[in-house]
Amino acid sequence: MLFSEAKKHKVVSSSSAATVGKVSSFLVDPVTRSVLAMRLKKTEDGHFLRWSDITAFGVDAVTVTGADKIGDGDDDVKELSGKDHRVLGKRLLSSAGDELGKVEDVDFDPATGALVALLAGTETVVAAERLLGIGSYAVVVRDEP
Repeated sequence: MLFSEAKKHKVVSSSSAATVGKVSSFLVDPVTRSVLAMRLKKTEDGHFLRWSDITAFGVDAVTVTGADKIGDGDDDVKELSGKDHRVLGKRLLSSAGDELGKVEDVDFDPATGALVALLAGTETVVAAERLLGIGSYAVVVRDEP
């Protein structure tokens, strides 16, 4: 599933069947190469939902056991929530210093939150296993041998 497809998914409480938020963006942990949390909007209880707190990430919605899973984020979430750690829209650079394009979307596994690929246009697809880091200037991936 792509970030662009998953953005705006409703977050639904399985205990009350109520919508408790809407996915706004994704916080990526470059070390584990996975989604750590999602930033939400239209919530009453905070702005973040950790990936580990979701019940399921479906085609139409994200389910959680209850709104109590939404909060202001722990230290890990807060550290990765700033603009410097966003992936989309940043330059994609190889470790050799070559510009590969601009990150337009990210493919991820909705069952696990693991990143699959970084997409920089229709021609450039970089396997997520090459991801080295995300910074204020660029997303850096390991150069292909």
